[in-house]
Amino acid sequence: MLEFEVNDMTCGHCASAITKAVQAAAPNAQLDIKLDTHRVQINGAPDAQAIETAIREAGYSPVRV
Repeated sequence: MLEFEVNDMTCGHCASAITKAVQAAAPNAQLDIKLDTHRVQINGAPDAQAIETAIREAGYSPVRV
């Protein structure tokens, strides 16, 4: 499991954009997004760097936890 803190993820639109970006990079990934703690947990994504890059390219600032 990968986990990122994304402090600039603040709403449902942000969560949707991150979900789309992650699933484009890892189509079988399953996400658990917690807006209140700004955490994104991802199962089924083997390449952490690719996921971090996808989130950054979507306009957010992930920090691996």
